[in-house]
This record gives sequence, structure tokens and C-alpha cells, in this order.
Amino acid sequence: MSVTLEKIRAAATLLAGHIVRTPCRKSETLSAMTGAEVYLKFENQQFTASFKERGALVKLSRLDAEQRRRGVIAMSAGNHAQGVAHHATRLGIPATIVMPLNTPFNKVQQTRLLGARVILHGQHLTEAGQHAQHLAESENLVFVHPYDDEDIIAGQGTVALEMLEDFPDLDCLCVPIGGGGLLAGMAIAAKALRPQIELIGVQTEAFPGMYAEFHGTQANFGTQTIAEGIAVRSISALTRQIILEHVREILLVSDADIENAISLLVAIEKTVAEGAGAAGLAAVIAHPERFRGRKVGLVICGGNIDTRLLGLVLQRQLVRERKLVTWRFESADQPGALARIATIIGAVGGNILDVTHHRLFLDISAKATDMDFTVETRDAEHTQQLEDALREAGLKPRRLSSSGS
Repeated sequence: MSVTLEKIRAAATLLAGHIVRTPCRKSETLSAMTGAEVYLKFENQQFTASFKERGALVKLSRLDAEQRRRGVIAMSAGNHAQGVAHHATRLGIPATIVMPLNTPFNKVQQTRLLGARVILHGQHLTEAGQHAQHLAESENLVFVHPYDDEDIIAGQGTVALEMLEDFPDLDCLCVPIGGGGLLAGMAIAAKALRPQIELIGVQTEAFPGMYAEFHGTQANFGTQTIAEGIAVRSISALTRQIILEHVREILLVSDADIENAISLLVAIEKTVAEGAGAAGLAAVIAHPERFRGRKVGLVICGGNIDTRLLGLVLQRQLVRERKLVTWRFESADQPGALARIATIIGAVGGNILDVTHHRLFLDISAKATDMDFTVETRDAEHTQQLEDALREAGLKPRRLSSSGS
């Protein structure tokens, strides 16, 4: 058995009416910003906020009565978990999900709310998968792999069917790679429908396994990434074979690139993407020469980001854009010192968000204090105007370290 266009079309027929036929739209603003024609597929609008439920439903629907009675088990960083949990509950199939210990709380909680038994185990997907396999054998459960399965791959391939139905003249598809199921399925469908289309994969710098394989180098893995949904050390033999056959190139993006893309999607498209869901846009922004002048299809493959993390990402973006800045001033510890600085900042239009005194630092006089002012500004130019005004008044503001300085 192998995954073919016919099997992906059969999967689309099976899915019809049971998942969301998500919109695919051109982003005029992102297109102007990047120099490419950017088309976004909003898979974050699925019920579980991820494309993963496509493959999960195809797999679950093809289980026989005995397999359904026994129940299923899956390993996942969150999105496959929710897809399996949701559709297993809907179909009356008991579901167990093994998730890495560092899985965002919102994904763990939502998976439980969808009716699954959740077990937290391991530092990453590989360890979670090994434990899930052990439980499958010991409890006689059906293992539903997140990507090493032809039914799963066929289900994910329906994303490309819909994108090319809406925009048949796309030049390339830029798709994030975790285990490779989405890219593999989309590659088979897209190449069958439009042989000249180019498939480009995206991985994070912290988890560059497939990138290293493409380039014949040794992968150096990190431990953390904001894109935990694609924090996979190795893909399966099945997805690897398909990707090597159909995919032109793998690009790497940093976590800073992904944070920028998440922020842009919120600000411009008014949509929430998790790290993996923003990876495609991150690649287009980080490698503009690769996409300029081309019609590029991107999949916002998931929107399950912890709200606290999202808030932090948006604040960090303000720092990068120099709309949020912290200055440190050394001053005599006497009345009026704080008011003098605050008056200058206010006069130039800065909004003081926080002031902190540091009297115990040993590199200053016991009669002095360091004061940190966190200030909101209009933009980088306004930040510079504020700093110039402070210096003209004889003060010596020191901007605290940040990537935005």
C-alpha cells in the first residue's frame, strides 16, 4: 500500500461534513511586506485549532469494530492528541494520549476536556512515543501514530487539495516539518495536481533533523523551542521517503523569526498561530530572496498557543520594534531624582510603565541608586527622541540588553 492522489481524494470524501473546510486567502499586507504573493490556509480554524484532526479522523474511521472496542493510544505534543481525543470521543472509541512533560498546559487541559486519558511522560516526543508503544502492547490498544501511517498522511494531504482548488496556480508550498506527515501528504497531492509546484519544508534551528539529512551534515539538537509542535528529532522512514522524493529544499528558522511571525499574524491577519503554525511565514520573512515574486502557499497549521506565552511573545515583539524600552539611570538617592527623569520622559510623550530602584548593587555608592524605567513609546524613532532628550538634560540612560537595541 502507498499514499496516492486517489487515496487522498478518498480521505477528503470521508472528511466532508466532519471537519471545517478552512479558508485560504491572499494576504495583501504580508505580500507587500515580503515581496511574494502570500496565501494563507487557516487550519487554526478547525474545531481543535489544528490540521491534525484530518489524519486522526481518517485513521479512526477505518478501524474495525474490534479495534474500536479495544481503544486507541497516541503520543503527541498536543495537536494530534486533541484531534484523536475529539474524534475518538465522537465515534465512541476510548482514547489514551501520552504527552511530553513540557507540553503547554492549555494543550494538556484541552485534551482531557475532549475526553481522553492523558499521561505525561518523557522530555520530548521520542520518549513519549516509546512509552505509548509500551502501553499499547501491555493494554492491547491500537496505536495511532501522528505521522508514520498512510491513513494519517492521506488525511493531511487534503490540505493541499483544498489550497490548489482555491488557488490552482500556486508556485510553491512552504510547510513546517515535525514528523513530516503534513508535508508528505501535501507533497503527494500537490505534485500530482501541479507537477511544477515546489515543496519547501521548514524546521527550527533547535530541531534540524531533516535539514541536516538534506545537507549531509550531523544535526545538533537543542532542548527548547517555541514551536514544540515540530520539535521532533527524527521523522519516520515513510515520511522521509516521500519528502526526499518530492521536496526541493528545507529551510531553518530561529525562535526569534517565529516570534516575529506570530506577532505579525496577530497584528495583520488578526489570527492566532502557535509556533509551528507560524513557521512557514517565518521562513518567507527570514529568506525573502527564496520567495520574492512567487505565489507562496502557507499553512497556519495550528493555533494552540498558551495565552501566557502569546502575551509574552507580543511584549517581546514590542521590545524588538523598540516600542518598549528599559533604561537604567545611576542617580544620587535623594528626593526629586525620580521626578526629574519622569518629567523629561512625560514631556517627550513616553508612557512610564514601571520604575524599579536598586539600592543594594555593590558597584554603586551607598548614597546612590540605580533606577530602571520601563517606557512605552510610539516607535523606534520616538525611542531615540526620548533618549536624546534625556542625554541633553545631562542624564546618562543605559538601555538594558535586549534584541531590540
